[in-house]
Amino acid sequence: MNAAIIFFLLLVLMLTGMPISISLGLTVLTFLFGFTQVPLESVALKLFTGIEKFEIMAIPFFILAGNFLTHGGVARRMINFAASMVGHWYGGLGLGGVLACALFAAVSGSSPATVVAIGSILLPAMVKAGFPKSFGAGVITTSGALGILIPPSIVMVMYSVATNTSVGALFMAGVVPGLALAGVLAGVTWYRAKKDDYPRLPKASWLERLKAFKESAWGLLLIVIVMGGIYTGLFTPTEAAAMSAVYAFFVAVFVYKDMGLKDVPRVLLNSANMSAMLLYIITNAVLFSFIMTNENIPQSLADWMLGNGLGPIAFLLAVNVILLLAGNFMEPSSIVLIFAPILFPVAVKLGIDPVHFGIIMVVNMEVGMCHPPVGLNLYVASGITKMGITELTVAVWPWLLAMVGFLMVVTYWPGLSLWFPRWLGMM
Repeated sequence: MNAAIIFFLLLVLMLTGMPISISLGLTVLTFLFGFTQVPLESVALKLFTGIEKFEIMAIPFFILAGNFLTHGGVARRMINFAASMVGHWYGGLGLGGVLACALFAAVSGSSPATVVAIGSILLPAMVKAGFPKSFGAGVITTSGALGILIPPSIVMVMYSVATNTSVGALFMAGVVPGLALAGVLAGVTWYRAKKDDYPRLPKASWLERLKAFKESAWGLLLIVIVMGGIYTGLFTPTEAAAMSAVYAFFVAVFVYKDMGLKDVPRVLLNSANMSAMLLYIITNAVLFSFIMTNENIPQSLADWMLGNGLGPIAFLLAVNVILLLAGNFMEPSSIVLIFAPILFPVAVKLGIDPVHFGIIMVVNMEVGMCHPPVGLNLYVASGITKMGITELTVAVWPWLLAMVGFLMVVTYWPGLSLWFPRWLGMM
């Protein structure tokens, strides 16, 4: 009964158009005052201890690093490098877009930032080269979703905060699925380009490729610094985030000089605004998680599923359906912070690895960002391409179907996610 009341309150508040963070907070406060005898002192204590986590500090640093790189010329140089490597194949610029998105994802940690940074440069170039606008939009909208799967990922940090799972293990678990999904999206791009005989770029010489690599090397080095530091244990993911922010500032302002010192306050302000929004969501999500646990809702759900003979396969299928439906009207951060505290205890009770479950959630949210009516990447791409949401939905469907197929593979093949962190001795 209490679970029904909680979710009814949350649904009603969200349907009014209220932001997710405020909906969560009001749901918790209404339920606390109206339906429970929980002392407010324990709520305050839980709130303090819930957000007192070292991992949370990684979020503003990764956001800051991504903003420096987005406003700087890193994306343009990565596109040039990617195009020089694969531009002579069918759908050359499209394949270059997939590769550029994968590279930029490894330094930004954000899907919308990847779509904006790569799409705003590559889409006009693709149209100019003779590609249909719909083809370019489909490539960038779906490839941009790699931003939350290929580490570093802000969404993975949030999952770690919500479930106390190792951030480092999550980052490493995202590497192989991220590269595999990039390969799947590239395969769809190549097939469609070959089928419709889309233009190809002249094959770049090795000298041209070397020049493009040198120009993009400062940006690519960030991948080595962040991932290498975590691999070797030189620093934690949070320290890696701080390093990436400082390095991104240095590269954007002093190496590439695409930004002046006068632009830095604006970038800092934008990053602070986004960080404050996410941290406010986390704060309210901590309280929501406390209420769920206090009412024993996750445990009751787990007992019900086990009592009815539902095993891991049926549970994971249900999780995929729930998260894909949630992706229709919520963005990834909110989905993680609302659903992880509910579903995670059930997954653990059924013997599903916490790291593997985290990757399943992330891939689900990737798909959710690319389908209507509220796919975040669709809206970002719509702003860049000036295409309507319906038109964009039609444009992305070949890649979207491939992503759904990949989701099934990730869901039921744990080894794809887990072998790399196990090989590194992180699990």
